[in-house]
Amino acid sequence: MKDPVQTIPAINLLIAFLPVVAVLFIMWKWKLGFGKGIYAVARMVIQLLLIGFFLTYIFETETGWVVILVLVVMLLAAGWIALRTVDIPKKQLYGKVLISIVIGGSTVLILVTQGVLELHPWYLPNYMIPLAGMIFANSMNSISLAGERLTAEMSRDLDYYEARKIALKAALIPITNSLFAVGLVSIPGMMTGQILSGVSPFIAARYQMVVMCMIFGSAGISATVFLSLVKTHFVKSH
Repeated sequence: MKDPVQTIPAINLLIAFLPVVAVLFIMWKWKLGFGKGIYAVARMVIQLLLIGFFLTYIFETETGWVVILVLVVMLLAAGWIALRTVDIPKKQLYGKVLISIVIGGSTVLILVTQGVLELHPWYLPNYMIPLAGMIFANSMNSISLAGERLTAEMSRDLDYYEARKIALKAALIPITNSLFAVGLVSIPGMMTGQILSGVSPFIAARYQMVVMCMIFGSAGISATVFLSLVKTHFVKSH
């Protein structure tokens, strides 16, 4: 239990990409955007390598301004990516997405880091940044799902309020499924990582409860705020 986390040799790491190659082959065979799949995988690899080097420096910082800058960049990126599946010019909704993530994500981040964990100093980067990443990512995904479904339902001339309800329900499906599955079907990433590093499973379970609560709350609040903010736009457009 208390052995250090095993280092993955580069050769072994390549084995993990075998299923990825299989899926890319299927995408190519079925003409499902093979190029976009390769681009997504390549971008993932580059981004993770860069963030590995970057976080090594960030985790050693002793100033809150550096952490705040990182959070702002994460927030801006999440807002832009959230609109990737919405067939509406991003410039029209980008500001509303940012407001939604700030309200639904940033408030939850503050609540967890300052109220639950009581970080000292408040910006402790090795906690603040990973938690912000999880929160912003889930807010981003819920907004993306909500926006895509709202657009689809409104295109069928459905009443806005009914479309909004369907959109919010769709946005919460992934995280709701995770709540049902946790501990039965899956042991989530944070809990797995802590157990592998030697932390007691009971302590790891408490941290995972906090994580599940924060991503459910941030996803639901962010999607709700977004769906409310875009009401005028969608009502006028249909």
